[in-house]
Amino acid sequence: MIPLRDINRHHHAPVMLWLIIAANVAVFCLQVMLPDRAGEEFAHIFGMVPRRISDPEWAMARGYPPGASLSFFTSMFLHGGLLHLLFNMWTLAVFGDNVEDRMGPVRFLLFYVLCGLAAGLAHFLSAPASRVPTVGASGAISGVLGAYWLMFPRARIITFVPVFFMPYLIEMPAVAFLGLWIFLQVLSGFVSLGGPSDMGGVAWWAHIGGFVFGMLVYPLFLSRRRMRAARW
Repeated sequence: MIPLRDINRHHHAPVMLWLIIAANVAVFCLQVMLPDRAGEEFAHIFGMVPRRISDPEWAMARGYPPGASLSFFTSMFLHGGLLHLLFNMWTLAVFGDNVEDRMGPVRFLLFYVLCGLAAGLAHFLSAPASRVPTVGASGAISGVLGAYWLMFPRARIITFVPVFFMPYLIEMPAVAFLGLWIFLQVLSGFVSLGGPSDMGGVAWWAHIGGFVFGMLVYPLFLSRRRMRAARW
């Protein structure tokens, strides 16, 4: 399932949303301009490598610089490829404008960053010995999805669903689309616990951690003035 757009009007221009997207695109452009070897080093230094944090002696022996904790933040702006970037930014654009609309730009930025940090912590706790750098904005975006799920459960999501070789467009309520999405994340997360920690792939527990954190804390970031203006 791929969300194409939501039927949910916003009242303010999502300025911070577009600045976040621009920052992600700028960092990705920097990544692709680096030579292969330098790009790999960039991902290991600024991506979040769990073992670098859980085993500082190992990290020192491997030549990692100090500042491993900062990678919880910097990893949010790195991506593993063009499709990874495009899908994350598209999802953020579909759901993030309405969440920013109710929070305001500064609160939305703080909420987004904290969701990303919570997602990184969840991934770290699920695989503390992993030596694979974790990159991507999906943990922070998952927090935005968690907030959207509770804030706009009846909003309609236009969804692209490929069935065999036939594309279908389906209009789904947000509560169903995002409910199915988090169910699949939880299912995949528990399945992944049985595999080796150094396998690459999707950081399922980062998605789960970000989503749950976003659900729990989003009321703290709502702007009462914006809510009244939107009659929400």
